Amino acid sequence: MSKKHNSKTKEDKISNDERENETEEEISEEQEELNGDDKDAEIARLKDTLLRKMAEFENYKRRTDSEISNYIKYASESLIKDLIPVYDDLGRSIDSINKGETKDFETLKTGIVLIYDKFKSVLEKEGLKEIDSLGKEFDVDLSSALMQVPSKDVKPNTVLEVIEKGYKLKDKVVKHEKVLVSSEPN
Repeated sequence: MSKKHNSKTKEDKISNDERENETEEEISEEQEELNGDDKDAEIARLKDTLLRKMAEFENYKRRTDSEISNYIKYASESLIKDLIPVYDDLGRSIDSINKGETKDFETLKTGIVLIYDKFKSVLEKEGLKEIDSLGKEFDVDLSSALMQVPSKDVKPNTVLEVIEKGYKLKDKVVKHEKVLVSSEPN
């Protein structure tokens, strides 16, 4: 009987173990279902967050593009505002000449010089500078040589004459000078 009892006890143990395993599996499955629901909820939340961030970024990009476009569109506004008085002065001078009010050459000359000085000061305020290479060694970065002129009086590669002025905007050459350069005499 003890053998039967032992085998029955073993069977009971196996059966109890199986029931425990089944119960653990069921609990595990339920937890996975709950965890699956939590995972689905987490995935949905993350998708929503991602979509919102994408929309925010698109709005930021659109706003930035618009601001840059407006900046480029109106970049010259300050310069134009400074040039309007010069433009108006030139217009008044032309009207005065056309009406016959300005018959005196000296008065006209004085008016034109004043307008030129005003115009020049606006350009200098914006950072425009004349390149002055007359009498200096020829620099290909600043000037374009139109012709070489043989000369005994100055050493070769010296700028003899400026045909057209050149200009720099701050540190950048925006228009090269056109010059005549000395060469060795034949």
